[in-house]
Amino acid sequence: MRQIAGWKAFSRLSVATVTSCPFANRQARRNCFEIAVFSSLFLITVVSPLYGREHKRKVRTEDYGLGFSTEIASPENEVLKAVEAIVNDGVIQGSKEYNKDKFIENARAESSSPLFPEWKEGGKIYYKVRTGVLAPLNFKESKDEGTLAVRYVVQSKDASKTILRIDAVFVEDFHRTAHPSDGSVENAESQEIQDHIDAIEAEKKQSEQRDQERQEQLARETLKRNREADEASALAAAQTSVQTMDQHLADLRHRAERVVRAPGGQLKSAPFHSATNVKSLEAGAEVVILIVTPYWYGVETTDGKHGWVNRGQLEPLP
Repeated sequence: MRQIAGWKAFSRLSVATVTSCPFANRQARRNCFEIAVFSSLFLITVVSPLYGREHKRKVRTEDYGLGFSTEIASPENEVLKAVEAIVNDGVIQGSKEYNKDKFIENARAESSSPLFPEWKEGGKIYYKVRTGVLAPLNFKESKDEGTLAVRYVVQSKDASKTILRIDAVFVEDFHRTAHPSDGSVENAESQEIQDHIDAIEAEKKQSEQRDQERQEQLARETLKRNREADEASALAAAQTSVQTMDQHLADLRHRAERVVRAPGGQLKSAPFHSATNVKSLEAGAEVVILIVTPYWYGVETTDGKHGWVNRGQLEPLP
């Protein structure tokens, strides 16, 4: 429509130029007409392309319909969660309708689609479909209204890696002609899935960090309470006779102190194996037990270090 309007404008310009020429003789009017024609042709060749559809990147014919496949460094269950979220978001990225912007909306999740051949290579399959799409962008020679469908195939490679394949196709309603994708939809949808996986991983790491911080805080509070209890017990013992106090201290020492078994062990910052090491303990080193749990002792070393030692690494004083 813009090109037609442009032609009309050029015609009016040519006529106006000739009729308004101030010269009366034939040669002068002919020169004026030639100037008008040249000006019109210049505007047609230079200005007219500005009124066409937006410039599209060049895609080789053999690139259409290749689909998209990638290996994701995440377990299958996490990839499935991300794919399900994208399949149900109602949006098809990487394309747009003829007269609209950004992306294609109002898509719906489907359990199958006749627009794709039967998949026989295993894995979990999802579909996202939008009907009534008008000439979607990035599909070869799409000029009519039809259905746009995206297929997602998720296959487990091993415990920590997953294969994701995405294909997209547009099929006209009237002629039933299939128009392959140039890969824009597949790449855009894959990026949405990867972004979702990254968000899941980030939240998972934050949750693990918060849990570790709570465990370490609990261990510090328990250590403090037990130290206060020991100090109160020692103060009460100091009020008894010297002989009773000595005997009591000897008993306490025998019950509270332990020796590190050979070949040695590690003093941990918290009562679990993945906690950071505070220091290495040599075989025969003595420690004082401050906290007792089913599997770990909260201890203090002879140089005043506090931490946790697995019960199997300690033995009673001789």
